[in-house]
Amino acid sequence: MAYITLKKDHFLHNLALLAKHAGGMHKLAIVLKDNAYGHGLLPMATLANQAGVAHAVVRTLDEAHAIASLFQTVLVLAQIPSQSVAWHIHITVNSLEDIARLTSNTSVELKVDTGMHRNGIRAHELEAALEAIKERGLVLKGVFTHFKAADTLSSDFFWQTKQFETVKTAVKAWATQHKIPLPRFHSANSAGLFRMHALDEEIARVGIAAYGLLELPFPFTQPNLKPVLSLWGERLASFAVKKGYRLGYDGVGVAQEDTTFSTYDIGYADGLLRLDDQTTYTNEEGVSIIGRVSMDNIIANTTTQELCLFSDARSYAKKAGTISYEVVVRLAPHLKRTVS
Repeated sequence: MAYITLKKDHFLHNLALLAKHAGGMHKLAIVLKDNAYGHGLLPMATLANQAGVAHAVVRTLDEAHAIASLFQTVLVLAQIPSQSVAWHIHITVNSLEDIARLTSNTSVELKVDTGMHRNGIRAHELEAALEAIKERGLVLKGVFTHFKAADTLSSDFFWQTKQFETVKTAVKAWATQHKIPLPRFHSANSAGLFRMHALDEEIARVGIAAYGLLELPFPFTQPNLKPVLSLWGERLASFAVKKGYRLGYDGVGVAQEDTTFSTYDIGYADGLLRLDDQTTYTNEEGVSIIGRVSMDNIIANTTTQELCLFSDARSYAKKAGTISYEVVVRLAPHLKRTVS
């Protein structure tokens, strides 16, 4: 069956590089949402824990509970619990309405919209949110924001940084006034961390860079990251064809010479993007997918028993006209993931 391999040494290399920029491994919060960007929640959480990463970020409570024993804190981005949760599981407050839905003594982190205009309270709601958190008996553990263009050469990054500095000043003044412990502050995502000269916040949320797939455009310096995930298929059958034979659905693939092709047990049911009829994908070894990606099969111009579709998802993403995030996060949970 098709499968995924995960390179431990590449992951550890990436974490070490990120830790150097952040000021230590203790300042990294590994983003493990959506099955660790398709890499596998438990394998990547375990490796991060072994490397000394103390904090994690997930999307759901199920993800948080699955890895809670491995980290000092786990931040849940997008789900409100219906009952109390462990003290070190932090729940994101994305709106004023969220506050009323939380039970007292819940650890929360307040998300503030500094310009992305997606989730988070607006700046003018900050004081009301802080007062509501206090009155509700919630425990404010963090305040954070998210950059909309950290990987783009524009003024947006600097504008949002300035806005968040204003937020931090206001929160610190409020906490001091009410004799409440200062929450942790964080804004840096993967690209943001490399844009900052020095991280002066408690943690940085690192996702795509930890998996080795961050891409920074010119004139930014591309960090020396190493892709962690490789996608493999196993040969189902081989067959000889004559030049001009048309292969696969609607005969989109055409044999350019008398040769032998093979089918492999991977397709869009496993999360492999289908591509379009005018696109031919060739892997790092020069093997090409011929014709359409089917639900469970591809056809390739090789007879090797095991075929590596990619060891760097960015190459497949470019052919598919998308980003590496979409390529890896779509990989099905049923694919076996092995750490090597």
